[in-house]
Amino acid sequence: MTPHRWPLRVYYEDVDLAGIVYYANYLRFVERARSEMIREVGIDQAAMRRDGSVFAVRRVEADYLRPARYDDELVVETALADVMGARFMLDQTVLRDGERLFAARVQIVCIGLDGRPRRLPDAITRMAVLSSP
Repeated sequence: MTPHRWPLRVYYEDVDLAGIVYYANYLRFVERARSEMIREVGIDQAAMRRDGSVFAVRRVEADYLRPARYDDELVVETALADVMGARFMLDQTVLRDGERLFAARVQIVCIGLDGRPRRLPDAITRMAVLSSP
């Protein structure tokens, strides 16, 4: 399965006084890209919540490699790395003209509204099957 690609532009609100993307905004960028990828594989997170389940970020490992700047056109690539029980791992990369600026490994868990682990939606496990060699 090829990585999901989500384009974005850096706006003034995304940068610090030096004109580079504020470090926490990379997490916003990859969150939005994850939401779009999940939507595109057919998961309705609002319906999940009505049914008593939600996704939550459990862990993020992030590497800040190069700065992005105001008005840059970026792409966030998201790839499924692993599926285990009630959680899955994603590799996410922010690119500018093919150059890696930011990389993260994100662990997502599926939990009930009570905070207890829940079974992953079938669309995630289907993605894992498609992603395996």
